[in-house]
Amino acid sequence: MSSILIPLSLFLLSLEALSASSASVGSRSVLRAVVVEKNGNQPDFAVDLNATNFDAVLRDTPATYAIVEFFAHWCPACRNYKPHYEKVARLFNGPEAVHPGIILMTRVDCASKINTELCDRFSVGHYPMLFWGAPPKFVSAGPKPKLDKNEILGIDDGRTADRLLNWINKQLGRHVTPFSYGLEDEKFENEHLQSNVSDPGQIVRAVYDVEEATSTAFDIISAHKMINSETRASLIKFLQLLVAHHPSRRCRKGSSEFLVNFDELYPSDMLADKKQETIIANGKGTLGNFQICGKEVPRGYWMFCRGSRNDTRGFSCGLWVLLHSLSVRVEDGESQMAFSASCEFIHSFFICEECRQHFHDMCSSVSSPFNKTRDFVLWLWSAHNKVNERLMKEETSLGTGDPKFPKVIWPSKQLCPSCYLSQSQERNGTSQIDWDRDEVFKFLSSYYGKMLVTVYNGKGLEDGGTDKAVADDLTVSTNALVVPVGAALAIAVASCAFGALACFWRSRQKNRKYFHQPHYFKNI
Repeated sequence: MSSILIPLSLFLLSLEALSASSASVGSRSVLRAVVVEKNGNQPDFAVDLNATNFDAVLRDTPATYAIVEFFAHWCPACRNYKPHYEKVARLFNGPEAVHPGIILMTRVDCASKINTELCDRFSVGHYPMLFWGAPPKFVSAGPKPKLDKNEILGIDDGRTADRLLNWINKQLGRHVTPFSYGLEDEKFENEHLQSNVSDPGQIVRAVYDVEEATSTAFDIISAHKMINSETRASLIKFLQLLVAHHPSRRCRKGSSEFLVNFDELYPSDMLADKKQETIIANGKGTLGNFQICGKEVPRGYWMFCRGSRNDTRGFSCGLWVLLHSLSVRVEDGESQMAFSASCEFIHSFFICEECRQHFHDMCSSVSSPFNKTRDFVLWLWSAHNKVNERLMKEETSLGTGDPKFPKVIWPSKQLCPSCYLSQSQERNGTSQIDWDRDEVFKFLSSYYGKMLVTVYNGKGLEDGGTDKAVADDLTVSTNALVVPVGAALAIAVASCAFGALACFWRSRQKNRKYFHQPHYFKNI
């Protein structure tokens, strides 16, 4: 096991994490509150920005592109243009967006004195004035945006909703029907989602879904009051795994904060339902007060895991991606711990009864502990394919699957041709594949490892300074397990019998918050 840093260093870093989280509340709350009813009128979908949140909102958005409208509230033409702009913004902004995660549509009021320098920075010469570009390019534009290098484009033909959407379609190469966006598009209708089967680059969008799944899972746990004397040890184990190896740094920070306060929120004497009700009534047991992955999450939509229908993919897909991303990040000595923590978490907190039981049966069938990361990664991959194979048959017979994302044995040959040694078709229609398991492990390690967290690099945020700090929010975690000191000692004593950790935690519950603050290791 990796060596443990002094608790004081962790405590200081935990405070720093909490401070950083608080500092960004403004920008993230703006993103969460995109749709706001105003005096019973048509809701606004475009995000209002100003000089105080402009950089933060554009830097944090998962959208691939952004449109910024510079206007003045006293301008009659701007007021008349707003309904047109909102018609287009409805398609892309907010939790009910028809096409989420593609374009963030924003506006800046240049008549407000606080925005004078911001509007001058973009040489706003008339109202309304629209710009298009990748969100980070607006942040790193400097004193004047680089309009001559196609990094930020002026939209010169968007004076009506139809013309603006036509301009967008041309810019995205969607000007040919039926692939173009339309003003009448509704959610999960007229979808043109790109398949994940043969494009490995799409996994970079899944890091947002991993955050979404993590936050959604804890929302479910809180809403159903699932933390009790029987499940609290399982949750502690999984939190330790998240603090150490979650691919999103902001989720690691949130998990660490929750773990620090766990004893106060859920004391070890929560043996009676009345005691738990008292804790919740007093406000101590409100897990909802903790944003596991930051203020802006959950966003209310999926990107990589988005289905073509409202009831397909989504949370279950995001949870699988989370488990895979955790599996490839643990060290050999942590593989059994990660396996145990994942199995117990699903068994204790996944609310789909049949799915939970199937997963528990697969976990129970493992006869010997995992000694290598490779073993755990390949077991989870095999388990996922078994689930897909079972659901494939059920969804085909019942017609309940996603027609655009049917269950398949994964990875496909298009994604990883070297993973396949041979493939044959059985009489019952199932496909028998002879896998090159070494190649499969290499593929999974890359796909759910470095490739998963390259999203900010692709947005041009890999250069130092402030942008570098933001890029660090989505970076590969250290291989050192980050847990409270007492838990780390328990793992060292019983790395292959992780159940002993729960017993150790129960005996140290009352002191952990004060004497065993969870701490960060190198680079976390």
